[in-house]
Amino acid sequence: MKFAVLQFFSWPERRVDLAAVYARALARIGIMDGAGYDAVWLAEHHFSSFSVCPSVHMVATLAAAHTRRLRIGTAVSLAPFYHPLRLAEEVALLDILSGGRVNWGAGRGFARVEFEAFGIPPQESASRFRETVEIVLQAWTHEKLHFAGQNFAFDGVEVLPKPLQKPHPPVWMAASSDEAIDWAAGRGFAILMDPHSTAAEIGRKRRRYRDKLAAAGFSEAGRDIPVARLVALADSAGKAAAVARAGAEWILNSYLGAQHRPVMQTNFTPAGVDPVRRYVDEVVLHGTPDAVADQIAALRDEIALDYLLCAPLSHESFLLLTDKVLPRLA
Repeated sequence: MKFAVLQFFSWPERRVDLAAVYARALARIGIMDGAGYDAVWLAEHHFSSFSVCPSVHMVATLAAAHTRRLRIGTAVSLAPFYHPLRLAEEVALLDILSGGRVNWGAGRGFARVEFEAFGIPPQESASRFRETVEIVLQAWTHEKLHFAGQNFAFDGVEVLPKPLQKPHPPVWMAASSDEAIDWAAGRGFAILMDPHSTAAEIGRKRRRYRDKLAAAGFSEAGRDIPVARLVALADSAGKAAAVARAGAEWILNSYLGAQHRPVMQTNFTPAGVDPVRRYVDEVVLHGTPDAVADQIAALRDEIALDYLLCAPLSHESFLLLTDKVLPRLA
């Protein structure tokens, strides 16, 4: 099983100087580089203290400069908010500066406030996302780019630099909804699976992805499919449950709250179910290191989990994950 960290840049209640948020994240990334993690995946968000990382490629460049072997992933580049040529240039440059260690994850975006602030009509989110992905891949692999779409058109543009990895860095699409899974599978893309679904929901989505891949003439064999899981660890089950609950409340209030009015109709919590309890009981992996290791092992058997993308809900959770859980399961 591969292990990676989904690194958020949360600023809860703005309790510390913002620079300390970045410094702690960079220190964690340095630990990951020598601790057996496969990659760090950096989360991009805008206009929210849930995760204060508006320039994921800039932070990725800094992470690459402070590491030697760790792969550097974007989870995700929010494709609709970029000019596609600029996005192709930035990720290719990052690949060169990192020595060919980029994992490129792209996503459509979630929060309506981001689309409105950037002046992108929410109804164009899907078409802009898909066109941008196509343009980036063609810019990396063609000497001259020729493209005509609904939102963008280019005729003979030479996009430089080209990535170091050939034909291009490995690519993943963020896929939470059935629609996103179907599109990614139909194009043969690997997917990143969300941290908000239950294990049973992830299992269903994974089976759907496999079936849609096969229907399109592709195979799941040999693909890395990172499954993101929120993780709360402590030296007692009670303390870990408290961390899980606090993390769930923070996510629901600052990221999935009504103020964001999501552009997609994804609803992770069924009607009539308390969302905090759902996260604590069914979504977050929490407990002592031994208990969480057992939970991860169970997921390996139940949903064929082979790439765990951990999102620690506290610094203690990250340290215990690194020191106690990974050595047991590696």
